[in-house]
Amino acid sequence: MIKAGIIGATGYTGAELVRMLSVHPDVELTVITSRQYEGTPISDVYPALSGRCELVCEAFDTKTFCDRVDIAFTALPHKIPMDIVPGLLEGGVRVVDLSADFRFRNVGQYEDWYQPHTAPEISEQAVYGLCELNRDEIRTARVVGNPGCYPTTILLALVPLLKAGIIKADGIISDSKSGVSGAGRGLSLGSHFCEANESFKAYKVDGHRHRPEIEEVLSAAHGADVAITFIPHLIPATRGMLSTIYCTLADGKTEEDARKALAETYDSSHFVRLREKGTVPDILHVQHTNFCDIGLASDPRSGRLVVMSAIDNLLKGASGQAVQNMNIMAGLDEKAGLY
Repeated sequence: MIKAGIIGATGYTGAELVRMLSVHPDVELTVITSRQYEGTPISDVYPALSGRCELVCEAFDTKTFCDRVDIAFTALPHKIPMDIVPGLLEGGVRVVDLSADFRFRNVGQYEDWYQPHTAPEISEQAVYGLCELNRDEIRTARVVGNPGCYPTTILLALVPLLKAGIIKADGIISDSKSGVSGAGRGLSLGSHFCEANESFKAYKVDGHRHRPEIEEVLSAAHGADVAITFIPHLIPATRGMLSTIYCTLADGKTEEDARKALAETYDSSHFVRLREKGTVPDILHVQHTNFCDIGLASDPRSGRLVVMSAIDNLLKGASGQAVQNMNIMAGLDEKAGLY
């Protein structure tokens, strides 16, 4: 059995990790931490976990934590993991980090959009944990930077198309929508029920910090710089995420070429489902699962290809993908503990 620990177990992504790991057939969840709820059973914080996990939240201490785990999940706000992860590695623990701290190969890009990085040497060796596209690197990684939720929808949809030369790299637009849980469990005016219910709006139109994460991976896939227009929106739903991406087909390429490229890329990937022609992804069909559903449509008049991609933002967009990464790192069935 793999001994796992969660640092930051009481946020939405931390709680999802507790739920999945407490019933994972190959994992023993040995320790969970929380500064706010130190000394409190996790089942008191989330009553839905009663009878499933009775662990008590602890204060984090590097040595005592490392003595009890093989792999750590850091479900913490940006900046905190970069201070904790070096000690975990020194203690022989492998890490899946759910913040942005270890997603960027270019540390300068991270610093432009977040804050100064105190562990750049670790960031440079970390593997970007987009499971279906980076399996080989993930298997041997000591640190995996779990992708952001918006990037997961966009990159799974676009990377195979760029690599195969099906679409042009310029003029890509992603119109992306997220449920309110994407804002996290902390209180904020924008996520109050009366503010979000019956509301639908774009936000951070002038630049969302997931954009450089997306562009770094797309540029690597294309072999040259790729710039996209990425506009996120908040929808009045608890969970779920849908990106509708507008691309231009390369000369001589068709929707069927795009469908073939995606089908070949994800032929052995259980958690990516290519929707049949004429059907579109729906967040209702991926909620509470680790699936990413991708659909295609084209407009011959304009040469545009429309790629639609839907996930549960808390699972495939965060904790589910983190467990999938752990499974790959540990040589387990990639589907273990997931559905």
